[in-house]
Amino acid sequence: MAFILQTAVYLCSANRKDTLQILLAIFFALAAVQIIYWIVFLAAFSKKQSAPATGRQLPVSVVICAHDEEANLKELVPALMAQDYPEFEIVVVDDRSNDATFDWLLEETRKDHRLRMVHVNRTPPHVNGKKYGVTLGIKAAKYEWLLLTDADCRPNSRNWISSMAARFDEPSVSFVLGFSPYIRIPGFLNIFIRFETLLTAMQYIGLALLGNPFMGVGRNLAYRRSMFLENKGFNNFLNVTGGDDDLFVNQHARGKNTRVVVGEESMMYSIPHTRWGAYYTQKTRHLSVGKFYRAKHRFLLGAFSVTWLLTWFLGLGLLIALPLQAEPLWIALYSVIGVLVLRTGFISLILHITSKKLGQKFEAWMVPLLDFIYAFYYLVTGLTALVSKEVRWKN
Repeated sequence: MAFILQTAVYLCSANRKDTLQILLAIFFALAAVQIIYWIVFLAAFSKKQSAPATGRQLPVSVVICAHDEEANLKELVPALMAQDYPEFEIVVVDDRSNDATFDWLLEETRKDHRLRMVHVNRTPPHVNGKKYGVTLGIKAAKYEWLLLTDADCRPNSRNWISSMAARFDEPSVSFVLGFSPYIRIPGFLNIFIRFETLLTAMQYIGLALLGNPFMGVGRNLAYRRSMFLENKGFNNFLNVTGGDDDLFVNQHARGKNTRVVVGEESMMYSIPHTRWGAYYTQKTRHLSVGKFYRAKHRFLLGAFSVTWLLTWFLGLGLLIALPLQAEPLWIALYSVIGVLVLRTGFISLILHITSKKLGQKFEAWMVPLLDFIYAFYYLVTGLTALVSKEVRWKN
């Protein structure tokens, strides 16, 4: 940080007032903002969380909305049934499936009373299918605490429910946020997906730890049934595709009523996409919801993303322009290179520390390349999401 500020002072005090000097000053300011953000996230994950209020284990309703997910449910449901927890139920909403989901669930509900099914034949006009399905599942749930996940997820341990439920007995708590990474498989796409997921988790879990929650992921999220019903659920954004997790949290979660659970036993793994096109569609859908966040969260997240993009794009432009001057500005050139290297190394270190805290180690040696690629990825998906008017949950 001192290096960046000293260099910025040198450039601003120089006699040259041309455009290049102004761009250099802007570049160092952007890099400084980026490093401040990363220091804040590091501080968040360095905080020690308070211990749970009591050891009392409250009953839990696990709610899953599924569309054509017979194969995944055949793996997920047994894994949930095997959870080491005294009292829970599993409510699966069969949302207009075309496969044998209904028949399989019907047979399984006869074998174990803890499994229940809600069947959806049709959805009302102008209402998002998943939100409607999740709402029906919540209304059918017997217990106050709801633990939500998706059909293509797998608990990392038999203590997933107990880990998340450790925070349920605090009277002031209405939300519990968990981490849901993607399963590691070969290929660069998988590395990038896990990098982006880790980066997102660092932001929403980090800000929640600092008392400013802005989203959660529906693959590993818990909240009170009474709070959902009293606030009329997703009523304020029923026609928006997505947002059944992050928009609901953004509207109602606050520092005093939100807790975070991290660690290996609390993780809920998800099956990743294996095609770039499918992943791009998914991320565009997720990012398109961000425009509905509260203003302060749009500002915080927007500033983080914009400074990330501009640091790289402006930095690359300067690396090209500085040596081409009639009198090459070598000191400035080396300073830009040094700042980019410092920033990337700092990011690698913090993501390594953060991933260990969350319970999933990440290949820190890949971060410099991923950091560079992410700038271009976010520019494309961000602009697409900004202008998108219609995205779908599933066909």
